[in-house]
Amino acid sequence: MASIFSRIIAGEIPCYKIAEDEHFFAFLDINPLVKGHVLVVPKQETDYFFDLDDDSIGGIMIFAKRIAKAIRAAIPCRKVGVTVIGLEVPHVHIHLIPITQEMDMHFSRSKQSFPKEEMEAVAQAIREKVCL
Repeated sequence: MASIFSRIIAGEIPCYKIAEDEHFFAFLDINPLVKGHVLVVPKQETDYFFDLDDDSIGGIMIFAKRIAKAIRAAIPCRKVGVTVIGLEVPHVHIHLIPITQEMDMHFSRSKQSFPKEEMEAVAQAIREKVCL
């Protein structure tokens, strides 16, 4: 059975898409820690980050770097934090989180919710800054 991320990539489930290329896909987390929290996933469905081949690991990090630069340009923050946890969905995903303090990266915090219009505006702001 396809993961929820594979279904998002296939267009079966809507998302706030940021960017994609032949191998990777980026979209807003619908349960963000902070505004502008983005997930970067490989189009190849793999559960564990270190099961990706070396080219895919390098490629996803380079793709994530481009998205992180766009986030930092679009969302007021000090830095963009990056983490790979991957327990909640059996599909590799990198969290890119705009941070102003370390607490912004704590996954035990309550997730935020933003209206659809605000999510669309955030996605558009980040998309406009992406250089692929």
